[in-house]
Amino acid sequence: MNLVNGVESDAISARDRGLAYGDGVFRTFRLRGGKPVLWWRQYAKLGADCKALRISCPASDVFERDLAVIAGRHSDCVVKIIVTRGSSERGYAISAESAPVRVVSASPSPEYPRHYYERGVRVHLCRNRLAAQPALAGIKHLNRLENVLARSEWSDPEIAEGLMCDAEDNVICGTMTNLFLARGGVLMTPDLARCGVAGVQRERVIELALINNIPARISSVSIDNLLAADELFLVNSVIGVWQIAALDRKTWNAGPLTAQIRRWLDHAQDR
Repeated sequence: MNLVNGVESDAISARDRGLAYGDGVFRTFRLRGGKPVLWWRQYAKLGADCKALRISCPASDVFERDLAVIAGRHSDCVVKIIVTRGSSERGYAISAESAPVRVVSASPSPEYPRHYYERGVRVHLCRNRLAAQPALAGIKHLNRLENVLARSEWSDPEIAEGLMCDAEDNVICGTMTNLFLARGGVLMTPDLARCGVAGVQRERVIELALINNIPARISSVSIDNLLAADELFLVNSVIGVWQIAALDRKTWNAGPLTAQIRRWLDHAQDR
């Protein structure tokens, strides 16, 4: 099901800047029992990303009406919200007359193998790199070709995710996830000041760690840091938490901190 500006439709204008230039932002999250999980956090991120691109973000209650329509047909699903700058004539210049377009769509909830959560996942180190662009860093904008190309690097069903580096060999994120490392009881996540997407689950993990007196640091992460970690795990708003069990020939056993983080997230779903 797709709603475009509140009307059920699969169509947007051929002149839409989201289609032409990737000029827009998006969020992806779960609907459970007809309720959007962590909605206030998702909307806050959406609004902040729109503000960074100088796109007028529709009010929260506008989206809530759309979500209620979605929930009427699909009480448990994955929702994707897109806000584009709207339509304009050809050219990069931003027209003052462009009106934002909102798209709210529902997809079936994915069923990941149980062992992803029990034993962890195998990941691939991607060759494709993330370009540095501080003006866009952290924003979940529609220009995701780097991730598309990185995800095309493997077809092995045993590989669940790929890790992406920047041009300076700093590990930044997964193709669809944020990354955390644990070593010596300290939690670390890559610095996203130059590229990458700052997800809602990343924000929650950092908060929950600090609340529970676990040191949490945002810093540069090298491949050596990655391989030396006691535990590695991936997060996003759809998968929850996946521990990394293997990267090429390097393997990790299930770790206690990852399991604890998962329990905290599960017990704080509305925070």
